[in-house]
This record gives sequence, structure tokens and C-alpha cells, in this order.
Amino acid sequence: MSTAPPCVHLHRQTGTTQRRRDRITAVVSDNQWWVYCVAADRMTDGLSSLVSSQCLTMDSHDCWRETMRALSANLFALLLVCALASVFYVWSALENHLERHKRDFSVPGRGSFHQGPSEDLSAKTFRALLAVPAAQRHNSGARSEGQNLTNTSAFMGTLDYHVNGDDERSAQREGPVKLGSPVDGRIFWSDWLEDLLPVRFTEGYAEVWRNKARASPVVKLEPGCGRISNQLATFSDGTKACVRYGINADQVQGETLTYYLASLLGITNLPPLVLSHIGDSAQWAAVRTRINDLQWSDRAVVSLTEWISNLTGVVTPAPLRQESSGLHPALKSLENKTTAGLLELMQWSDLIVFDYLTANFDRLVSNLFSLQWDPHVMERDTNNLLKTPYGDLVFIDNEAGLVHGFRVLNMWEKYHHSVLSSVCVFRKRTTQRVAELHRHRDSRRRLLELYRDSEPLSQELGFLSDEHAAVLQDRIDRLYKHILHCKGKYSQL
Repeated sequence: MSTAPPCVHLHRQTGTTQRRRDRITAVVSDNQWWVYCVAADRMTDGLSSLVSSQCLTMDSHDCWRETMRALSANLFALLLVCALASVFYVWSALENHLERHKRDFSVPGRGSFHQGPSEDLSAKTFRALLAVPAAQRHNSGARSEGQNLTNTSAFMGTLDYHVNGDDERSAQREGPVKLGSPVDGRIFWSDWLEDLLPVRFTEGYAEVWRNKARASPVVKLEPGCGRISNQLATFSDGTKACVRYGINADQVQGETLTYYLASLLGITNLPPLVLSHIGDSAQWAAVRTRINDLQWSDRAVVSLTEWISNLTGVVTPAPLRQESSGLHPALKSLENKTTAGLLELMQWSDLIVFDYLTANFDRLVSNLFSLQWDPHVMERDTNNLLKTPYGDLVFIDNEAGLVHGFRVLNMWEKYHHSVLSSVCVFRKRTTQRVAELHRHRDSRRRLLELYRDSEPLSQELGFLSDEHAAVLQDRIDRLYKHILHCKGKYSQL
């Protein structure tokens, strides 16, 4: 019997697409066997080759055995890749299903409503990260984390938007800047701009709405407020509110405490909110059957937020996109902005400060995260942000703030820092409130007092843990230092 020649590695074939395939051809000359071993596809350049192509001198049986062994390993790897792909497929399908519930819903008297063109949902797969479970608690207050699937269309309602002086100010907003520089005191928006921006939801208006919402019977519950577990409520007088029944109580708590922190900071872009107990309350008697169908717990505390109409989506302004140098006093384009454009940027500066303090990752931060696979995400509407016909921004669906946001802070902190670093122009009033909270270091006490004085169900829903209250104070201190940094950087302007 002649000695079998060594196996010959004939070629390594690399395709022109992202998929690459290794092929090993073994040749056995004494019986003219050709054994082909095809390695599993390598889906990305980052994965290492699954098969080594080292060839040894061996007889035909040994070569066959080694080849089959390599082939088995390749098949196992391929099956593993397929299994992982199947998991992601099911995950994406579930997400698509939830997104369809969010974007397409029935508006009473108008049929099915669809907001805007169909989007590529691949740009929103970051939301799977919202379901990262919290560490298991050893006390009775342990709760599992849920997905934060919210939708800007959830506030397309039937009520009119209430502010003072809109008609008088709207004409002044449309034209070019005629009243001087938009920036005063190096890093602050000018007083004349502040005067043109009315208070959107005054405390007086919010108090009236909250009192009415607590006393008005709910006569109808239907889909229409984002996640399918939430509902659009109709009161006996025909007005409406979004009812948030969180996957866990942390979401309702985060939404509620975020609202009161905004009040503490003087930020009036959030619609008024109240809490309600759906147990045996007469307020919910007319929809008890619907509540049972939804399988809502009788012990649950839900939030009701005013339903606002005539709102549209908001795209991230150019100075806050990744290719820009940021929103700062030296930005030349500020001189060419219309008054309306400057007023919107002023509100964006408040939004970024606010989302940094609450660690809300479900707005601009999520867009920044999504840039790694979707370079055009900043060109589409920002999550959970809407605008009135007069250009006033409305911050909605803030359930990712504070409680949930602090819990997953390590995952998102670098993005929060990046977004905050892009802004060096601030509203004077917001800065003054931040400075006070930094100087007195009493954010926990002030927030708790405001919350308890304003919300009768505050004790039942609960407050921030000591750990999260410390995180809030730390973020206030960091924000204050950032403002000082900006002041020093642009002190020569």
C-alpha cells in the first residue's frame, strides 16, 4: 500500500459580503477520496474562525475521522448561531407587536389612528435593555423590572392646550430676532426670550385639574396610551386622561416623582398628574368589568395624566446632534435663529438638565445609544417629546426617570454625561433652583414635602429609597459643577 500524501489546504475563500466562509479540502491520493469540510458562516468580522485548517499526514481512515470531527464541531456551532438568531427573532417579533399597539390605536370617533410614516423598528431595539431585571431583593418590596415601551402618540387627545398669552406671543415668535442677543450673562438665555415663553401648565391650572381628576367618575377605559397595559380614561364630563398601570409599581412611582421634581425645579413642561386607587373606589365603579378584563389588581395605585390634543413630534435640533459642537454661547448659528427656534432651544436646555437629574434614558439618551446601528435616528422624532402648535415642548411618559433610571444608571451613565456635556446655555430660573438644592443639600426633604403635601396617596405609593435619594443629590451636585465649568469656559465672551 502506498503511503498517503499529506492533506492539502487548497484555498481560503472570502466573499465580498459580510459573510465569510472557510473551506478546507482534504485530498487522499491512494483511493481518490475528496473530502470537503465547510465551516459555519461567520456573520461578523469580529467572530473568530470556527475551524482550524491544519493538515496532517494521515491514512484515509484517519483523515476521514478528523474531517468528520471538524464537520461535527462546525455543525454544532452553526446550530448554536441559529438558536441565538431564533431568540432574537422572537424578541424582535414581540417588540414589533408591542410597537404596533403603541403606534396604531383607536381614537374615539376617528377610527384607527397612525402617527406618521412607518418606521424602521430596528432603530428601537435598544428598548430591550429596559427589561433588564433588578437584582433580587430580600425584602417584601422587591419588584421585577419591566419594559419601558412608551409612545409619543399617547397624548393625542381631545382637550385644548391651556396657556396664557399664546395669541399675543405667537406673532413675536415667528419673525427674526430683533430684541438683542439671545444669551445674557455668558451662559444664560436672555430675559426677553424668557418673557416670550409662557408657563405651559401653571400650578394654579394643575391644581384645578388634579382636584377635578380625583373627583370625576371614570365612565370608559380603552386602549390609546402607549403600552397595552395602560388605558385611555374618559371622565363623566367627557374629558380624558391617560391611566398608567405599570408593569411594576416602580414605573408609576418614577412617573409621579419625576413630575414633582419638575415642579421643584420650576419646569412646567409636564402635564398635571394625580394618583388613584382602583380598588373599591366609586370613581371606578362604572368600568369595573373592564378592570377585571384587564386583570388589574384591586390594590394597584395608578397615575392619571391629562390628555393633551394637537401635539406633534419633535426632531432633535442641529446643535444637539452628534456632528455638532453642542449648544453653547459661542455658537454662531444662534444669531441666525428665529425667535421661535431660540425658544425651542431654550426648552431643550431645560429638558437635557431635567433628564440628566432623573437619569431618564428614554428620550435623547436612547437616540444617542441607537446611533451605533442607526445613523439617522436623530433625524426622526425624539421619544416621549411632543410640541404644541405654539412651539411649546411637552415632556411625556417620564416613567424611566428616577427609580428605574437610577437602578440601571451604570448602563447609561456615559450617554447621560455625553448629552449633558453638549449644553452650556441654561435658563436662569432652572440654574437658580439647582444652585439652591446644591447649596442646602436638601433635595430629598424638599421633594418629599412637596410630594406629600400635593398627593394624598403618596404614602401608599412610596418614595425614593435612601440610596436613590443620595443619587439624586449627587447628580444635582454634578450638574452644578457642570454649570460652573461652562461659566468659566465662556467667561471671556
